[in-house]
Amino acid sequence: MLGRIQRWWKFEGKYLHKDIYKGVKNIIYWLPTIWKDRDWDQHYIYEILRVKLEKQAKFISERGCHVDADRDVERMLLCARLCKIQQEDLYGLEYADYHDIKYDFIPTDETEQWYTMEDTVIWENYQEYFDKYPRQYKRVLAGEINRYNKEIDKTDKKRIAMEIAHENQERSRILLFKIMEQQIERWWN
Repeated sequence: MLGRIQRWWKFEGKYLHKDIYKGVKNIIYWLPTIWKDRDWDQHYIYEILRVKLEKQAKFISERGCHVDADRDVERMLLCARLCKIQQEDLYGLEYADYHDIKYDFIPTDETEQWYTMEDTVIWENYQEYFDKYPRQYKRVLAGEINRYNKEIDKTDKKRIAMEIAHENQERSRILLFKIMEQQIERWWN
C-alpha cells in the first residue's frame, strides 16, 4: 500500500496543485457555454464543438511546437467556422436574401379560429442566386438534387433555390466532418 502511494506521489500527486488550478480555470472558461447548453437540438452540440476547436486552436497556435502547427490551427478554425455555419443554417437560409415575401393569414371560417397562410412575392432575384451556384442549379434541374423526391417544376424558382440552399448546407456539414475525420488525430501538442 505504501508503495502505491509513493508511486502515485512520484507521478501524479506532486502535480495535484497544477491539476486543481487547471480544473478551476476550465470550469470558469466553460461555464458560459455549459450554462446556455440545452438538450433539444444539434445547435448546442455544434456550440460545444466550436468552442473546443477554438480553444484548442488557440493553445496550439501559442505553443506551435509541432510540424504544421499553423496549418492545423487553420483547419481547426475552419471547422469552428463550419460549426457556426451549421448553427445559423447560413447556407440553408441564404436563398431568402434573394426575395421578399409578404405573408397573409386568412381566416378559413367565420369563427376565425383557423387560418390559412398565403404568401405573395413582392420581389425576387433568384437568377443572381442561381448564377452564384451554377453547378448546383444544373444538378437541381437535372433531378440529381431533390430533397422531397417530387417532380421539380423548372418554373418554380423558389423551390429550385430552396433545393440549392439545402444542398449547400449539407455540403458544408459533410465538409466539417470530413476534415475532422481526416485531421483530428493530428491535433495534439
